[in-house]
Amino acid sequence: MSTFVSGVADGPAEGVGRTEGAGGTGRERDSAELPEAMRRDVRLLGDVLGEVISESAGADLLADVERLRHAVIAARSAADRGSAEAAAAGDAITELVASWSWERAELVARAFTVYFHLINLAEEQQRVRTLQLRDSGDRPPRESFADAAARLTAEGGPGRLSELLAGLRVHPVFTAHPTEARRRAVVASLRRLSGLLTSIDDHRAGAAQQAEDRRKLREEVDLLWRTAQLRVAGMTPADEVRSVMTAFDETLFRLVPEVYRALDQVLLGEASGDVASPVPPFLRFGSWVGADRDGNPNVTAAVTREAAVIQAEHALRGLEAACGRIARALTVYEDSAPPTAELRRALAAAAANQPELLAEITARSPGEPYRAYLLYAAERLAATRTRNIDLAYNSAAEFIADLVLVQSSLAAAGAVRQAYGELQHLLWQAETFGFHLASLEVRQHSQVHARALAELRQGAALSPMTEEILETIRVIGWIQRRYGTAACHRYVIAFTTSADDIAAVHELAGYAFPDGGGPVLDVVPLFESGEDLANATSVLTGMLSLPAVIARLDATGRHLEVMLGYSDSAKELGPASATLRLFDAQAELAAWSVEHDIKLTLFHGRGGAIGRGGGPAGRAVLAQAPGSVDGRLKVTEQGEVIFARYGRPAIGLRHLEQVTSSVLLASSHAVADRNAAAAAAFHELQTAIDDGARGAFRTLVETDGFAGWFATVSPLQEIGGLRIGSRPARRGSGAGSIRLEDLRAIPWVFAWSQTRLNLPGWYGLGSGLAAAAWAGIPAGDSDGGIPAEGLAALRRAYREWPLLATLLDNAEMSLAKTDREIAARYLALGDRPDLADRVLAEYDLTRRLVLEVTGHDRLVADRSVLSRAIVLRDPYVDALSYLQLRALTAVRSGDAPDNEQATLDRLLLLTVSGVAAGLQNTG
Repeated sequence: MSTFVSGVADGPAEGVGRTEGAGGTGRERDSAELPEAMRRDVRLLGDVLGEVISESAGADLLADVERLRHAVIAARSAADRGSAEAAAAGDAITELVASWSWERAELVARAFTVYFHLINLAEEQQRVRTLQLRDSGDRPPRESFADAAARLTAEGGPGRLSELLAGLRVHPVFTAHPTEARRRAVVASLRRLSGLLTSIDDHRAGAAQQAEDRRKLREEVDLLWRTAQLRVAGMTPADEVRSVMTAFDETLFRLVPEVYRALDQVLLGEASGDVASPVPPFLRFGSWVGADRDGNPNVTAAVTREAAVIQAEHALRGLEAACGRIARALTVYEDSAPPTAELRRALAAAAANQPELLAEITARSPGEPYRAYLLYAAERLAATRTRNIDLAYNSAAEFIADLVLVQSSLAAAGAVRQAYGELQHLLWQAETFGFHLASLEVRQHSQVHARALAELRQGAALSPMTEEILETIRVIGWIQRRYGTAACHRYVIAFTTSADDIAAVHELAGYAFPDGGGPVLDVVPLFESGEDLANATSVLTGMLSLPAVIARLDATGRHLEVMLGYSDSAKELGPASATLRLFDAQAELAAWSVEHDIKLTLFHGRGGAIGRGGGPAGRAVLAQAPGSVDGRLKVTEQGEVIFARYGRPAIGLRHLEQVTSSVLLASSHAVADRNAAAAAAFHELQTAIDDGARGAFRTLVETDGFAGWFATVSPLQEIGGLRIGSRPARRGSGAGSIRLEDLRAIPWVFAWSQTRLNLPGWYGLGSGLAAAAWAGIPAGDSDGGIPAEGLAALRRAYREWPLLATLLDNAEMSLAKTDREIAARYLALGDRPDLADRVLAEYDLTRRLVLEVTGHDRLVADRSVLSRAIVLRDPYVDALSYLQLRALTAVRSGDAPDNEQATLDRLLLLTVSGVAAGLQNTG
């Protein structure tokens, strides 16, 4: 029987050469180099899926799937022979998918969508294998703790490393931005399948266990096939909170001490676990989930309160379980490690306060004071969770003090391995998560506050929105009283334009608490537009005159936080200009902080997609403006990025190690000096790229009818049907025609990725590079190319300037996931050849110049893992794109009969979900 993925599993038959810039020879090489273990997993999963499809839906469905698969593979081979053959092959595929009923097309789309979920698992499993082998060499791996420690010590001695560690802070903030297209049921099924793949990969298992694992695998794939891929009901903010809790429960809570221990082992070697750790708890987590109300009327004060309660429940349960587990194992007899007088007094106080409980515990732990006291601590955690006030802790600080008391006593008694082993892990967890898990951060638009203040100052009847704002501030106070100030004290102001926007929040807090006693508030300005980025330092200077800000600076040791918005700036300016202007803004902010003696933390509002500031995080950190990191990094993590980075412990550990090591290195004098010198040397080049790129981008988006054309050629209007988040796709009511300025950055990026263009990740860069190449050179006959002198200057900048290298490498990755032939078919739906030609001309220019400047013979030629992933996926993404094109064409033309509209809608949404899974990218 033909299997679903036989071509992929067997080698380069999956199609050669159509991803732009990836030549046939290179693609064949990538396919041939597919690791054998991954090839085995792909074959296994594909075979099982083929069996499931044939058994549940009939061999004829599998035959149709195979016909389409072979057709798209053949089309990729045809593309190497010229555009005419590629177009003819595309026409043949269009005829094939048009021959099926809508019901049949939906089943075929489901097959390819499920396949992508399985392929993602195989790639994830291979990455875990690679990570397990990465540190077996003689030299420390790149972007590792060991590499960072060695380089920093070589530069400034052990003292410089210790200095950076003392102030180190890495702060991921999870957001509910709707970029996770998969249902939670699908994610749960994939998690179970992941465990089965890991078990099957364990060659120590016996034949019976292997057979059982494979049986379970078939059962789980069958369940995944039968599970609806689309959400029936929309997500609520509470659903989003619980979804993020999965990452904490399944991975992060246990992962955090592993991160600290990995660094501890680098610093101490074999002494790790035998002496006090020099590693501070430098990780903190934040969350906007259930607290970000900017443009989302579904997030209310009640929702924010519920989010805090849910988070605390998970934090306390995690600490309680860990404390109880460690307590039960800590059977240290008091004669072998006599407790200190402080611990004896603490046990006596506990017996006086809770005599029956202590009697029960000591009866089960005779002569084991450490075990008894930790069991008592676990009971107190349970009481804190259930609100038993007589036994509960008043704060996480009290619990941490108890852990330190036990640790100190063990160390004083010589039981150092017990003091600095698992107990240290629990201490790290408590210090990192507290009783609140992640600090909730409220966000609201500055104009909403301005309207509320106008009502309050006039003494008029308050609108529901104003009442809601005041209630939100009251809820922040409630959260702080119950879980501590750290649980919720940041208030982010979207579209901050002046210090008055900061003052407005403090004034609103006065209205919410007219008798005083309001919450501690750190109001964070968010700068998003090009104009706001340029004015950021003047806004901060104005903030320094506000009494509330002055008080907080005094209380925090002059710490101040500023957020930079990557998404909206890229949507306004284009990806190249936004990147360059954000760099300049960071440099200006860093200089301002030195001038005003401020310890500045820049909060990077980056999306997962390159068009929203995404890309490899470690390299991005190392390219930041000099002085802008200084040992502190705060960054948003959202949607599919959360589960991609934290779904597996090994991958989560590697991600946090990469980011942390990059923060340490970016704070070194060597990296700061390098970035400063490069920025100065290439300033004129930067200006030319900025002007040229921004001009091209603004010309496109300001063309009459562009927004409507974009909505026609992409599934922009249909994306909301995926119900992947509680937030509307547009600010405001959403009624009427589409205006680009009202459209949020996520659907902007998401919709373009579906067209196979990824326009927000590269558009304008080609024009910017061309402008820079010709800067200062008299116009002449270029023979269609750029002058050699200009090309040489760009190549030098690419080698020596990390910011430009990051910009071009990210654009290259974005371009590598495009397909010009298919994209042209989407653009034709809009019946605007002028816009279609402009976009494709910029595409061709950008692709050509990126390759010329980088010196690559094809896109991502130097990234074998990514290139292999693209080779593996391209034909199957093509299949879904052709199915989506058929559905989109029918929707736009209104040709579908009324009785088939529901099926057509499902098909369209299913292909959107499938393409997102195949490209591993939404917004």
